[in-house]
Amino acid sequence: MAKLRFKRFVRAGALATLAALAFVALDIRPAVAQAACGSECGEPTPYPTYSPSPTPTYSPSPSPSPSPSPYPSPSPSPDPAPAPSPYPAPSPTPTGADSSGNSIRGLANQRFNQMITNRVLGTVLLGVNEQVNCSDCISAFGSAGSFSAGIHGRKELTNNLSLLAGIAYTHYNEGGYKVTSAPIGAFALRYDFTDWGSSRPFFDVGTILTPWEKARYTRSYDTSLGPVSVTSSTNASNYAVYGRAGWMRRLSPRDEVAASIEVWQLWQRVSGYTDGAVAFNPFDAAIATGTDRTSLVKIGGQWTHLYGSNIEANINGGWVQSFASHSGIVATVTGNGVVVPTMGNQGWFEYGGRLGFRVQKGWIVDLFANGTLGPQPVGNTIHGGVGLRISY
Repeated sequence: MAKLRFKRFVRAGALATLAALAFVALDIRPAVAQAACGSECGEPTPYPTYSPSPTPTYSPSPSPSPSPSPYPSPSPSPDPAPAPSPYPAPSPTPTGADSSGNSIRGLANQRFNQMITNRVLGTVLLGVNEQVNCSDCISAFGSAGSFSAGIHGRKELTNNLSLLAGIAYTHYNEGGYKVTSAPIGAFALRYDFTDWGSSRPFFDVGTILTPWEKARYTRSYDTSLGPVSVTSSTNASNYAVYGRAGWMRRLSPRDEVAASIEVWQLWQRVSGYTDGAVAFNPFDAAIATGTDRTSLVKIGGQWTHLYGSNIEANINGGWVQSFASHSGIVATVTGNGVVVPTMGNQGWFEYGGRLGFRVQKGWIVDLFANGTLGPQPVGNTIHGGVGLRISY
Protein backbone atom coordinates (compact mmCIF):
# COMPACT_ATOMS: atom_id res chain seq x y z
CA MET A 1 0.00 0.00 0.00
CA ALA A 2 2.76 2.27 0.79
CA LYS A 3 4.37 1.40 -2.46
CA LEU A 4 1.23 2.37 -4.35
CA ARG A 5 1.10 5.78 -2.65
CA PHE A 6 4.68 6.41 -3.46
CA LYS A 7 4.08 5.67 -7.16
CA ARG A 8 1.16 8.01 -7.21
CA PHE A 9 3.21 10.67 -5.55
CA VAL A 10 6.01 10.24 -8.11
CA ARG A 11 3.52 10.27 -10.94
CA ALA A 12 1.90 13.49 -9.65
CA GLY A 13 5.24 15.23 -9.23
CA ALA A 14 6.19 14.33 -12.77
CA LEU A 15 2.94 15.71 -14.13
CA ALA A 16 3.43 18.90 -12.16
CA THR A 17 6.91 19.30 -13.48
CA LEU A 18 5.76 18.79 -17.08
CA ALA A 19 2.97 21.31 -16.63
CA ALA A 20 5.39 23.88 -15.33
CA LEU A 21 7.77 23.33 -18.23
CA ALA A 22 4.93 23.64 -20.75
CA PHE A 23 3.74 26.95 -19.19
CA VAL A 24 7.22 28.42 -19.40
CA ALA A 25 7.61 27.31 -23.02
CA LEU A 26 4.31 28.82 -24.01
CA ASP A 27 5.13 32.14 -22.26
CA ILE A 28 8.54 32.53 -23.97
CA ARG A 29 7.44 31.64 -27.50
CA PRO A 30 5.27 34.72 -28.29
CA ALA A 31 7.95 37.10 -27.09
CA VAL A 32 10.60 35.42 -29.24
CA ALA A 33 8.31 35.35 -32.22
CA GLN A 34 7.51 39.06 -31.87
CA ALA A 35 11.17 39.97 -31.70
CA ALA A 36 12.09 37.79 -34.68
CA CYS A 37 9.58 39.25 -37.14
CA GLY A 38 8.17 42.66 -37.32
CA SER A 39 5.44 42.50 -39.94
CA GLU A 40 4.55 38.87 -39.48
CA CYS A 41 2.74 39.69 -36.30
CA GLY A 42 0.49 42.30 -37.99
CA GLU A 43 -1.92 42.10 -40.92
CA PRO A 44 -0.58 40.00 -43.85
CA THR A 45 0.54 42.09 -46.88
CA PRO A 46 0.40 40.87 -50.51
CA TYR A 47 3.98 41.96 -51.22
CA PRO A 48 6.90 42.22 -48.96
CA THR A 49 7.59 45.85 -47.87
CA TYR A 50 11.15 47.24 -47.98
CA SER A 51 12.04 49.24 -44.95
CA PRO A 52 15.39 50.99 -45.42
CA SER A 53 17.57 51.34 -42.48
CA PRO A 54 17.48 54.85 -41.02
CA THR A 55 20.02 57.34 -42.44
CA PRO A 56 22.51 58.25 -39.81
CA THR A 57 22.31 61.91 -38.76
CA TYR A 58 25.55 63.91 -39.08
CA SER A 59 26.36 65.98 -36.11
CA PRO A 60 29.23 68.38 -36.86
CA SER A 61 31.72 68.94 -34.27
CA PRO A 62 31.49 72.39 -32.66
CA SER A 63 33.25 75.15 -34.59
CA PRO A 64 36.33 76.47 -32.95
CA SER A 65 36.12 80.04 -31.66
CA PRO A 66 37.57 82.49 -34.21
CA SER A 67 40.84 84.00 -33.36
CA PRO A 68 40.87 87.79 -32.95
CA SER A 69 41.12 89.67 -36.27
CA PRO A 70 44.31 91.65 -36.81
CA TYR A 71 42.23 94.52 -38.18
CA PRO A 72 40.36 96.90 -35.86
CA SER A 73 36.72 96.05 -35.54
CA PRO A 74 34.36 98.68 -36.94
CA SER A 75 33.02 101.28 -34.53
CA PRO A 76 29.50 100.62 -33.36
CA SER A 77 26.80 102.09 -35.63
CA PRO A 78 25.18 105.25 -34.32
CA ASP A 79 21.87 105.06 -32.64
CA PRO A 80 18.95 105.44 -35.05
CA ALA A 81 17.48 108.96 -35.45
CA PRO A 82 14.93 109.70 -32.77
CA ALA A 83 11.31 109.55 -33.82
CA PRO A 84 9.84 112.98 -34.73
CA SER A 85 8.03 114.78 -31.99
CA PRO A 86 4.25 115.02 -32.47
CA TYR A 87 4.55 118.78 -31.82
CA PRO A 88 6.25 121.07 -34.41
CA ALA A 89 9.39 122.87 -33.41
CA PRO A 90 8.66 126.49 -32.42
CA SER A 91 9.36 129.14 -35.10
CA PRO A 92 11.97 131.78 -34.31
CA THR A 93 10.49 134.83 -32.61
CA PRO A 94 10.82 137.91 -34.88
CA THR A 95 12.09 141.24 -33.64
CA GLY A 96 10.92 144.62 -34.86
CA ALA A 97 8.48 145.93 -32.27
CA ASP A 98 10.27 149.30 -32.20
CA SER A 99 9.99 149.66 -35.96
CA SER A 100 6.30 148.82 -35.77
CA GLY A 101 5.80 151.50 -33.13
CA ASN A 102 7.68 154.07 -35.21
CA SER A 103 5.43 153.33 -38.20
CA ILE A 104 2.57 154.99 -36.31
CA ARG A 105 4.42 158.27 -36.85
CA GLY A 106 4.17 157.56 -40.57
CA LEU A 107 0.39 157.31 -40.23
CA ALA A 108 0.32 160.70 -38.48
CA ASN A 109 2.27 162.23 -41.38
CA GLN A 110 -0.14 160.75 -43.90
CA ARG A 111 -3.11 162.19 -42.08
CA PHE A 112 -1.49 165.62 -41.86
CA ASN A 113 -0.85 165.59 -45.63
CA GLN A 114 -4.48 164.58 -46.13
CA MET A 115 -5.68 167.68 -44.28
CA ILE A 116 -3.47 169.99 -46.34
CA THR A 117 -4.35 168.38 -49.69
CA ASN A 118 -8.05 168.56 -48.93
CA ARG A 119 -7.67 172.26 -48.18
CA VAL A 120 -5.67 172.96 -51.37
CA LEU A 121 -8.36 171.29 -53.50
CA GLY A 122 -11.06 173.20 -51.64
CA THR A 123 -9.48 176.61 -52.29
CA VAL A 124 -10.00 176.07 -56.05
CA LEU A 125 -13.73 176.22 -55.33
CA LEU A 126 -13.17 179.58 -53.62
CA GLY A 127 -11.53 181.22 -56.66
CA VAL A 128 -7.91 181.04 -55.49
CA ASN A 129 -6.76 181.40 -59.15
CA GLU A 130 -9.04 184.34 -59.97
CA GLN A 131 -8.77 188.04 -59.40
CA VAL A 132 -10.23 189.56 -56.26
CA ASN A 133 -12.90 191.60 -58.01
CA CYS A 134 -14.62 190.47 -61.19
CA SER A 135 -18.08 190.03 -62.65
CA ASP A 136 -20.42 187.20 -61.77
CA CYS A 137 -19.31 183.90 -63.25
CA ILE A 138 -19.72 180.16 -63.07
CA SER A 139 -17.14 177.51 -64.00
CA ALA A 140 -17.24 173.75 -64.57
CA PHE A 141 -13.87 172.04 -64.25
CA GLY A 142 -11.97 168.79 -64.05
CA SER A 143 -8.47 168.16 -62.78
CA ALA A 144 -5.85 165.42 -62.79
CA GLY A 145 -2.91 164.58 -60.56
CA SER A 146 -5.61 164.24 -58.00
CA PHE A 147 -8.85 163.57 -59.77
CA SER A 148 -11.41 166.28 -59.15
CA ALA A 149 -14.50 167.37 -61.03
CA GLY A 150 -16.97 170.01 -60.01
CA ILE A 151 -18.49 173.42 -60.43
CA HIS A 152 -17.88 176.74 -58.70
CA GLY A 153 -18.56 180.43 -59.18
CA ARG A 154 -19.32 183.77 -57.59
CA LYS A 155 -22.36 185.93 -57.26
CA GLU A 156 -22.45 189.61 -56.35
CA LEU A 157 -25.01 190.08 -53.58
CA THR A 158 -24.44 193.83 -53.18
CA ASN A 159 -21.90 196.32 -54.55
CA ASN A 160 -19.53 195.27 -51.78
CA LEU A 161 -20.55 191.71 -50.82
CA SER A 162 -20.06 188.61 -52.98
CA LEU A 163 -20.73 184.92 -52.43
CA LEU A 164 -18.11 182.40 -53.55
CA ALA A 165 -19.13 178.72 -53.57
CA GLY A 166 -18.50 175.39 -55.21
CA ILE A 167 -18.77 171.65 -54.96
CA ALA A 168 -16.53 168.87 -56.32
CA TYR A 169 -16.02 165.12 -56.20
CA THR A 170 -12.42 164.09 -55.63
CA HIS A 171 -9.98 161.18 -55.43
CA TYR A 172 -6.42 161.81 -54.32
CA ASN A 173 -3.44 160.01 -52.83
CA GLU A 174 0.01 160.90 -51.57
CA GLY A 175 2.77 159.32 -49.47
CA GLY A 176 1.10 156.01 -48.59
CA TYR A 177 -2.55 156.97 -48.21
CA LYS A 178 -5.43 157.11 -50.67
CA VAL A 179 -8.75 158.98 -50.44
CA THR A 180 -11.70 158.06 -52.63
CA SER A 181 -15.34 159.04 -52.89
CA ALA A 182 -14.72 162.42 -51.27
CA PRO A 183 -17.26 165.18 -51.96
CA ILE A 184 -15.94 168.65 -51.15
CA GLY A 185 -18.12 171.67 -50.63
CA ALA A 186 -16.92 175.23 -49.99
CA PHE A 187 -18.42 178.67 -49.63
CA ALA A 188 -17.24 182.08 -48.46
CA LEU A 189 -18.36 185.67 -48.25
CA ARG A 190 -16.12 188.46 -49.54
CA TYR A 191 -16.50 192.07 -48.57
CA ASP A 192 -14.74 194.41 -50.99
CA PHE A 193 -14.64 198.14 -50.23
CA THR A 194 -15.31 199.11 -53.85
CA ASP A 195 -16.30 202.65 -52.86
CA TRP A 196 -12.73 203.29 -51.68
CA GLY A 197 -11.47 203.45 -55.23
CA SER A 198 -8.77 201.48 -57.06
CA SER A 199 -6.75 200.75 -53.89
CA ARG A 200 -8.79 199.22 -51.08
CA PRO A 201 -9.05 196.50 -48.43
CA PHE A 202 -11.13 193.31 -48.64
CA PHE A 203 -12.07 190.52 -46.24
CA ASP A 204 -13.13 186.90 -46.62
CA VAL A 205 -14.67 184.39 -44.21
CA GLY A 206 -15.49 180.87 -45.31
CA THR A 207 -15.39 177.13 -44.84
CA ILE A 208 -14.47 173.91 -46.64
CA LEU A 209 -16.44 170.78 -45.81
CA THR A 210 -15.79 167.14 -46.67
CA PRO A 211 -18.36 165.33 -44.51
CA TRP A 212 -17.51 161.80 -45.64
CA GLU A 213 -14.72 160.06 -47.51
CA LYS A 214 -13.20 156.60 -47.84
CA ALA A 215 -9.57 156.44 -46.80
CA ARG A 216 -6.85 153.77 -46.96
CA TYR A 217 -3.65 154.12 -44.95
CA THR A 218 -0.48 152.03 -45.35
CA ARG A 219 1.75 151.24 -42.39
CA SER A 220 5.21 149.75 -43.07
CA TYR A 221 7.84 148.42 -40.68
CA ASP A 222 10.82 146.03 -40.60
CA THR A 223 11.30 142.78 -38.70
CA SER A 224 14.14 140.28 -38.41
CA LEU A 225 12.16 137.97 -40.70
CA GLY A 226 11.48 140.59 -43.38
CA PRO A 227 9.55 143.82 -44.07
CA VAL A 228 5.83 144.19 -43.37
CA SER A 229 3.38 146.47 -45.20
CA VAL A 230 -0.24 146.69 -44.05
CA THR A 231 -3.00 148.68 -45.77
CA SER A 232 -6.18 149.39 -43.81
CA SER A 233 -9.47 150.99 -44.79
CA THR A 234 -11.68 153.32 -42.81
CA ASN A 235 -13.82 156.47 -43.12
CA ALA A 236 -12.80 160.07 -42.54
CA SER A 237 -14.13 163.61 -42.73
CA ASN A 238 -12.49 167.04 -43.07
CA TYR A 239 -13.60 170.50 -41.96
CA ALA A 240 -11.90 173.88 -42.22
CA VAL A 241 -12.78 177.48 -41.46
CA TYR A 242 -10.75 180.53 -42.36
CA GLY A 243 -10.59 184.28 -42.32
CA ARG A 244 -8.68 186.44 -44.79
CA ALA A 245 -7.72 190.08 -44.76
CA GLY A 246 -6.05 191.71 -47.73
CA TRP A 247 -5.39 194.76 -49.79
CA MET A 248 -5.90 194.99 -53.55
CA ARG A 249 -4.94 197.62 -56.10
CA ARG A 250 -5.99 198.18 -59.68
CA LEU A 251 -2.78 199.21 -61.38
CA SER A 252 -4.55 199.60 -64.73
CA PRO A 253 -7.61 198.24 -66.53
CA ARG A 254 -5.45 195.19 -67.37
CA ASP A 255 -3.65 194.60 -64.04
CA GLU A 256 -4.76 193.79 -60.54
CA VAL A 257 -2.47 192.90 -57.64
CA ALA A 258 -3.33 191.88 -54.10
CA ALA A 259 -1.65 190.80 -50.87
CA SER A 260 -3.31 189.10 -47.95
CA ILE A 261 -2.95 187.17 -44.73
CA GLU A 262 -5.07 184.12 -43.94
CA VAL A 263 -5.73 182.21 -40.74
CA TRP A 264 -7.08 178.66 -40.95
CA GLN A 265 -8.29 176.05 -38.51
CA LEU A 266 -8.45 172.45 -39.80
CA TRP A 267 -10.03 169.35 -38.26
CA GLN A 268 -9.98 165.79 -39.54
CA ARG A 269 -12.02 163.02 -37.99
CA VAL A 270 -10.88 159.42 -38.71
CA SER A 271 -12.88 156.36 -37.64
CA GLY A 272 -11.13 153.62 -35.68
CA TYR A 273 -9.83 150.51 -37.40
CA THR A 274 -7.43 147.59 -37.03
CA ASP A 275 -4.68 146.44 -39.36
CA GLY A 276 -5.89 144.82 -42.55
CA ALA A 277 -5.33 141.09 -42.99
CA VAL A 278 -1.87 140.16 -44.31
CA ALA A 279 0.10 136.90 -44.26
CA PHE A 280 2.76 138.18 -41.83
CA ASN A 281 2.13 140.92 -39.28
CA PRO A 282 3.60 139.95 -35.89
CA PHE A 283 3.30 143.47 -34.41
CA ASP A 284 -0.22 144.42 -35.44
CA ALA A 285 -1.94 147.66 -34.43
CA ALA A 286 -5.41 148.91 -33.58
CA ILE A 287 -6.13 152.62 -34.20
CA ALA A 288 -8.82 154.29 -32.11
CA THR A 289 -11.23 156.88 -33.50
CA GLY A 290 -9.60 160.29 -33.25
CA THR A 291 -9.50 163.87 -34.52
CA ASP A 292 -6.43 165.50 -36.05
CA ARG A 293 -6.20 169.27 -36.03
CA THR A 294 -3.86 172.06 -36.98
CA SER A 295 -3.84 175.82 -37.33
CA LEU A 296 -2.29 177.65 -40.31
CA VAL A 297 -1.16 181.13 -41.15
CA LYS A 298 -0.62 182.06 -44.81
CA ILE A 299 0.94 185.23 -46.14
CA GLY A 300 0.58 185.53 -49.89
CA GLY A 301 -0.14 187.60 -52.93
CA GLN A 302 -1.42 187.38 -56.50
CA TRP A 303 -1.31 189.17 -59.85
CA THR A 304 -3.82 189.05 -62.68
CA HIS A 305 -2.98 190.44 -66.14
CA LEU A 306 -4.89 190.65 -69.42
CA TYR A 307 -2.79 190.06 -72.55
CA GLY A 308 -4.46 191.71 -75.51
CA SER A 309 -8.16 191.09 -75.42
CA ASN A 310 -8.28 187.29 -75.34
CA ILE A 311 -5.66 185.89 -72.91
CA GLU A 312 -5.85 186.31 -69.16
CA ALA A 313 -3.19 185.09 -66.73
CA ASN A 314 -3.07 184.76 -62.97
CA ILE A 315 -0.27 183.72 -60.65
CA ASN A 316 -0.55 183.38 -56.89
CA GLY A 317 1.45 181.99 -54.02
CA GLY A 318 2.35 182.30 -50.38
CA TRP A 319 4.15 180.92 -47.39
CA VAL A 320 2.19 178.74 -44.97
CA GLN A 321 3.15 178.00 -41.39
CA SER A 322 1.38 175.43 -39.21
CA PHE A 323 1.09 175.71 -35.44
CA ALA A 324 -0.77 174.02 -32.57
CA SER A 325 -0.82 170.78 -34.57
CA HIS A 326 -2.19 167.67 -32.90
CA SER A 327 -2.50 164.08 -34.05
CA GLY A 328 -5.63 162.24 -33.01
CA ILE A 329 -3.98 158.82 -33.31
CA VAL A 330 -4.04 156.59 -30.25
CA ALA A 331 -2.69 153.22 -31.36
CA THR A 332 -2.40 149.95 -29.46
CA VAL A 333 0.58 148.12 -30.97
CA THR A 334 1.64 144.56 -30.13
CA GLY A 335 5.01 144.70 -28.41
CA ASN A 336 4.75 148.45 -27.69
CA GLY A 337 1.44 149.01 -25.94
CA VAL A 338 -0.24 152.39 -26.47
CA VAL A 339 1.52 154.71 -28.93
CA VAL A 340 0.52 158.40 -29.29
CA PRO A 341 2.58 160.18 -31.98
CA THR A 342 3.36 163.86 -31.80
CA MET A 343 2.99 166.23 -34.72
CA GLY A 344 5.43 169.11 -35.06
CA ASN A 345 4.92 172.45 -36.74
CA GLN A 346 5.97 172.90 -40.35
CA GLY A 347 6.29 175.53 -43.05
CA TRP A 348 5.86 175.21 -46.83
CA PHE A 349 5.12 177.21 -49.96
CA GLU A 350 1.83 177.05 -51.87
CA TYR A 351 1.50 178.13 -55.48
CA GLY A 352 -1.15 178.40 -58.14
CA GLY A 353 -1.78 179.81 -61.59
CA ARG A 354 -4.34 180.07 -64.35
CA LEU A 355 -4.24 180.78 -68.06
CA GLY A 356 -7.58 181.77 -69.58
CA PHE A 357 -8.50 181.92 -73.27
CA ARG A 358 -11.55 183.95 -74.23
CA VAL A 359 -13.09 181.90 -77.01
CA GLN A 360 -15.95 184.36 -77.35
CA LYS A 361 -17.52 187.09 -75.29
CA GLY A 362 -18.26 185.76 -71.81
CA TRP A 363 -16.81 182.26 -72.51
CA ILE A 364 -13.34 181.45 -71.19
CA VAL A 365 -11.42 178.18 -71.25
CA ASP A 366 -9.09 177.97 -68.24
CA LEU A 367 -5.99 175.88 -67.66
CA PHE A 368 -4.96 175.89 -64.01
CA ALA A 369 -2.60 174.28 -61.51
CA ASN A 370 -2.13 174.36 -57.75
CA GLY A 371 0.34 172.67 -55.48
CA THR A 372 2.77 172.72 -52.57
CA LEU A 373 6.54 172.87 -52.19
CA GLY A 374 8.16 171.81 -48.94
CA PRO A 375 9.51 169.01 -46.76
CA GLN A 376 7.52 165.96 -45.80
CA PRO A 377 4.87 165.34 -44.73
CA VAL A 378 3.46 168.07 -46.99
CA GLY A 379 6.04 167.53 -49.72
CA ASN A 380 5.93 168.64 -53.35
CA THR A 381 2.54 168.23 -55.00
CA ILE A 382 0.73 169.50 -58.06
CA HIS A 383 -2.91 169.38 -59.11
CA GLY A 384 -3.80 170.61 -62.56
CA GLY A 385 -6.95 170.78 -64.63
CA VAL A 386 -9.11 172.51 -67.19
CA GLY A 387 -12.32 174.44 -66.82
CA LEU A 388 -14.94 176.28 -68.82
CA ARG A 389 -15.90 179.61 -67.22
CA ILE A 390 -18.91 181.62 -68.20
CA SER A 391 -19.12 185.28 -67.16
CA TYR A 392 -22.41 187.14 -67.06
